[in-house]
Amino acid sequence: MAIRQEQIDRAIVLAKAYGATRLILFGSTATTPEQARDLDLACDGVAGWRFYELGARIGEELGVPLNLVPLSPPTRFTRLIERRGKVLL
Repeated sequence: MAIRQEQIDRAIVLAKAYGATRLILFGSTATTPEQARDLDLACDGVAGWRFYELGARIGEELGVPLNLVPLSPPTRFTRLIERRGKVLL
């Protein structure tokens, strides 16, 4: 399986529509998308149930397994994502 740029672009559009203020691509999706088995995204600016709705919408529309991580509150994991990930938004 591979994650295509069109899928990442669509995830960005959806995240913006849900009010995301930051979106970071991380994991194998950021380093070797041609070998990635899922889409790893970290997001800020989408609160409460809307965050889960966004995750469901991205997963449904793109048809790929998704890991969606909130960037707030900051943790050791989110700080690592911020350092190593690819900022999309």
